[in-house]
Amino acid sequence: MKKSSATSAALLILRVALGVIFTAHGWQKFNEFTIAGTQASFAQMGVPAADVVAPVVAVLELAGGVALILGLFTRIVAALLALDMLGALFLVHAAAGIYVTNGGYELVLILAASAAALSLAGAGGFSIDAAFSGRRGRRTKTTA
Repeated sequence: MKKSSATSAALLILRVALGVIFTAHGWQKFNEFTIAGTQASFAQMGVPAADVVAPVVAVLELAGGVALILGLFTRIVAALLALDMLGALFLVHAAAGIYVTNGGYELVLILAASAAALSLAGAGGFSIDAAFSGRRGRRTKTTA
């Protein structure tokens, strides 16, 4: 496997795994917690403008997770999801320490870091982004 193919495969694995997690969390906010429940929970946690932020976060996580899986608008979506997780880290989880079992930030930190990495690296060659830009499968000529 060439380096560019290996990198694209690695980015695909990261995108899909991260996308599944964000999709599940967005779906959970709509269906298990409900938007009203998420708004109440955010307000209780001290999230500013919880009535507005909760549905925005739910849509971002659900639609953004699907977009990551597909590799669609990856850099923008990943940057927004990284900001989402940094908000969760600093507004809710930081005071509890690192361990998730204590309400800590280990999960939101790795989600933020993964999303930030995708925002910087892009979707890779196995993505809709690459297909739209014409990069997938493009070969460069070598000169003698």
